[in-house]
Amino acid sequence: MHIKTATIIGSSGMTGSYLFNLLLQDKNFETIRIIVRHKVSKSAPNMVLKLIDFEDAEAFKNAIKGSDVVFCCIGTTQKNVKGDKALYRKIDLDIPVNAAHYCKETGCEKFVIVSAVGANSKSGNFYLRLKGEVEASIKASGIKSIHIMQPSMLLGFRNEKRRGESFFQAIMRFFSFALVGKGQKYKSIHSKILAQAMINAAKSNVEGTFTYQYKTIVQLANPGNTIIS
Repeated sequence: MHIKTATIIGSSGMTGSYLFNLLLQDKNFETIRIIVRHKVSKSAPNMVLKLIDFEDAEAFKNAIKGSDVVFCCIGTTQKNVKGDKALYRKIDLDIPVNAAHYCKETGCEKFVIVSAVGANSKSGNFYLRLKGEVEASIKASGIKSIHIMQPSMLLGFRNEKRRGESFFQAIMRFFSFALVGKGQKYKSIHSKILAQAMINAAKSNVEGTFTYQYKTIVQLANPGNTIIS
């Protein structure tokens, strides 16, 4: 399926970086637009850079306008916001929710977002509650095709080093074999696999809201291979 303009929010993060590189290699996508708040080193002949202030509603809406699909990989950490939960919400909730609303307003009919396994708007955990709130708002946006990815720990190369992440990635790799049945959704997954699943979701013509966890993410990334490891 040919897609004229694919837009990425959060292209500098781990999943966003893999997504950007995979989209560049996929001939089904004509133009890759990235919306950022800071200048980036990424460059490609078919890349369009939109440098905006995400709190500028008009600029944000115009950056979304003309998109055929929007990929949202935006996310921060408590460390990056120095424990400021209000700032955390501005990044992890306001940006994706506003992006979804602007998609609806400008006619973009596909929205693909990275959430988290366990997302629940009624959770006692701040992070999972926040992700649940994001999902609920996006589901209510009215976009025709919504794909929500709910991975557990993500593996892969990250430009930004997060304290203890390498250790926990190694632990999760070791224990993943023991996660079966209902526990399978907590298996760690490589960000490149997640990114490919997002691309394949965008290339589908299905309408509705779809949620994917470990098993369905892996199957979506490689539909010809149903073996889950």
